[in-house]
Amino acid sequence: MSPKSEAQKSVCVVLAILVLLVCLLNPGRAAATDTFTRGLELSRAGQFPEAAAAFEQLAGARPAAGTLVNLGLADWQRGHAGPAILAWEQALWIDPFNARAEANLKFARQVAQLDAPQLKWFEAVSAWLPPNAWVWLAGASLWLSLGLLIFPGIFRRRKTGWQQWLAALAFGIFLFSLAGNFGVISRTHTGFVLKKNAPLRLTPTQDGEVITTLVPGEPARALRTRGHYLFIHTLAGSGWLEQDDFGPLCPR
Repeated sequence: MSPKSEAQKSVCVVLAILVLLVCLLNPGRAAATDTFTRGLELSRAGQFPEAAAAFEQLAGARPAAGTLVNLGLADWQRGHAGPAILAWEQALWIDPFNARAEANLKFARQVAQLDAPQLKWFEAVSAWLPPNAWVWLAGASLWLSLGLLIFPGIFRRRKTGWQQWLAALAFGIFLFSLAGNFGVISRTHTGFVLKKNAPLRLTPTQDGEVITTLVPGEPARALRTRGHYLFIHTLAGSGWLEQDDFGPLCPR
């Protein structure tokens, strides 16, 4: 056997070992891929309830924007507008740049004549980036600002003008990122009505007077909890809604 053939054989053996190690260290990835593929096949076959169940199982274990987009499509096709809108909103929570989720939401709200959630300015800012990105941005900008101000003194060097300017800019970014982080926390209280004609009650009981009924996909803000009920605020008013009729924006 030539040296070249022996080298090629060695490379193949090393690659095979690496693939085996990846499979052993991350056994769930292959199963997740199989579940996602099965969900796509069920959707193409028109078996939307089964497809939604597959994507929901996968999203519960590994929330991902692509999975949630397909979950929303399956729910929409089987006539579940509330869960579909929730899934697409959760996809944008994870990936604010997901064009498919944004387009699907725009279409669904036009069809159902629904309004988008009313966000405060810092909540709107927080939707520009994924939630974890604001944490990293705050940490990086703060340490950069402190480093530019402290390290020249430690090394007995004079602070230059560009260092002071960059430190001020980094600290400004840090302050701005605080608004983004606060907006992320505030948006975790928002969610969407899941069921058709969900009753909004005056008191958190089955016998409570029904103030109005809500439509699936309607945005709401959960303010407090009592038993199996949430006190929510919507454009239609405020009242108590059963927790099973409310889907929180932040994937669990």
